[in-house]
Amino acid sequence: MQKNGLAEPTIISRIRGLKQLARKTNLKDPEQVKATIANQTWKSQTKRKHIQDYNALLKYLQITWTKPHITTENKIPFIPTETEIDQLIASCGKRTATLLQTLKETGMRISEATKLTWTDISTEQKTINITPSKGSNPRLLRISDKLLNMMNQQPHTRQTIFQKDIDSIRTMFTKQRRLAAQKLQNPRIQNISFHTFRHWKGTIEYHKTKDIIHVKTVLGHKDIKNTMIYINIEQALFLEQNDEWTCKVAHNETEAIQLIETGFEYVTDINGNKLFRKRK
Repeated sequence: MQKNGLAEPTIISRIRGLKQLARKTNLKDPEQVKATIANQTWKSQTKRKHIQDYNALLKYLQITWTKPHITTENKIPFIPTETEIDQLIASCGKRTATLLQTLKETGMRISEATKLTWTDISTEQKTINITPSKGSNPRLLRISDKLLNMMNQQPHTRQTIFQKDIDSIRTMFTKQRRLAAQKLQNPRIQNISFHTFRHWKGTIEYHKTKDIIHVKTVLGHKDIKNTMIYINIEQALFLEQNDEWTCKVAHNETEAIQLIETGFEYVTDINGNKLFRKRK
């Protein structure tokens, strides 16, 4: 796979899948592998992934087989509330929390996050330079002072901001997520994966801008078909809120700052006063 130019995260994922499969069946027997996959209660996407992993191994071993046909079920991804995301981040240790805040603000893939180096961060410009994975486009995105401060508190003992071992990162995250769900007594927290942050970002960016091209750029999609799903998700989640607003007037700078800090957005000036609004 390295000789064929496949990305390191893809190779790692293939190896991880084969190890999981090897614990359940004999990889030297394709028919036994097919039967094992068929009898598992895995989701269709998981079965398809294991078939792809095993097919890569057989291709290397120059063994032919008839791949089983798995019909993939297209499902709308789980979108948590921002409160649930923030509660999860707050419940994690500093390293995991910094990683999750990065995923929340940028919508990058976990494989892209593990490639981030300190030179990809501009403290002065408040930007993050994302090197793409899985054929995506590179992006330069703005990040918050909060995230910059969290990153700067991380040890600068290696070139990358986060460790490269995705399996170790996922193991730690899974443990902290389970404890957070128990502590908050909210089982929905358990449904939040690394990729959930990407889906949440796409949905929220479309809700804020109604600009699908902007969302495509933020997520680095090359094909807009991959971005269109967020239109449907946004309409379903925010249908009742689209035309309902709470409006406020700021008579001075202090009042304007208070409104912005509570989520209001500036609309216009009337008679020297500033009008703000926020969705109900």
